[in-house]
Amino acid sequence: MNTSLGLAVLIGTAFGAALEQAGLGNARKLVGQFYLTDFTVFKVMFSAILTAMLGIFWLARLSFIDLSALYVPETFVVPQLAGGLLFGLGFVLSGLCPGTSCVAAASGRGDGLATMFGLFIGVTACGLAFAYLEPFYKSTAYGALTLPQLLGLPYGVIVFAIVAIALVIFRLLEKLEPST
Repeated sequence: MNTSLGLAVLIGTAFGAALEQAGLGNARKLVGQFYLTDFTVFKVMFSAILTAMLGIFWLARLSFIDLSALYVPETFVVPQLAGGLLFGLGFVLSGLCPGTSCVAAASGRGDGLATMFGLFIGVTACGLAFAYLEPFYKSTAYGALTLPQLLGLPYGVIVFAIVAIALVIFRLLEKLEPST
């Protein structure tokens, strides 16, 4: 096993353990997001996005990393919207996303195993049908878009705005969540 793969396995295992500790391997906790009764998933994921965004922003500002060297996936609007809807449908039906289904399966939960099985069936079916899906997959391509490019604003303004929006949303969620 090479070093990169070993490091990836170590980071993935630590991430899975953190998800399990946060209760995110439990489908009931995850679907609480959709019933507006438990916003743990939103808070965890938005906190992770903020942490990564602020880390990259400050590391670039302090010249530790070169932003132009980071990979930005390309934007395909309609296929990504369709994929997001399909992902959301699977998430609501199973109560788990791919990452949390791995956590649930590793914890011995049958719903996690069933979701992983469905995930592999879907990936295999998509792979086998890709030749037919490819024209749709490559439609509405916009290249590698970023919010600063899209909105024509400086990177720091976007970072500040997203942090401010997150703080307002976190505050609102505190008021919406039922007290335990």
